[in-house]
Amino acid sequence: MGDVPTLHTCARSRGLRATWAAEEAGVEIELKVLPFPPRYLAPEYLEINPLGTIPMLVDGENRMTESCAIAHYLARKDGPTPMVIEPGEADYAAYLDYTYHADATITFPQTVFMRFAIFEKDRGWEEAGQSYANWFWKRLIKLEQRLEAREFLCADRFTVADICCGYALILAKSVGLDEGVPDILKAYRDRLTAREAYKRAVAREEASLKALDSAD
Repeated sequence: MGDVPTLHTCARSRGLRATWAAEEAGVEIELKVLPFPPRYLAPEYLEINPLGTIPMLVDGENRMTESCAIAHYLARKDGPTPMVIEPGEADYAAYLDYTYHADATITFPQTVFMRFAIFEKDRGWEEAGQSYANWFWKRLIKLEQRLEAREFLCADRFTVADICCGYALILAKSVGLDEGVPDILKAYRDRLTAREAYKRAVAREEASLKALDSAD
């Protein structure tokens, strides 16, 4: 696919932010879904990304491994778009803040919870996992207060910040962290996942995963 950016990811991982952003912006990407975890099940991937993490976007000489940054990059790749708030616009600072807040503050405790409570629960680390679950729930207050009188996080429109923070709420539901998610954020998540571009992104990743499983 030549000049088309290639997104290496695992289905429903943080890479969904990038797939979703591409669908929303109408940006063409080549999607390469890997088995999870790729560092063990697709060791050849380490030749492309020595970290072994996903997602990774390859666009010419550019290499990107941060899902929120990739989502912003794809949303802006073909020019200005309502999904990105530009300098000088109202809520520009808020847009940056919530986009970074998504991983630095919200997704971080989720990933540690998953390690202790799901991936390595046989080591007896459930208590530590619960501590990170509580941490995650407490850190939702900023989103909750922001959305009390808003449909979206910034500038009265859907942006990459919603993709980045919304994914953390989607992940919460899928990994057993939903009991502490406030109703206002569950309603926000429902609005986001009802978007046609989100549905296309999920369907595309699932189709690629199914093809991968069939090849095995």
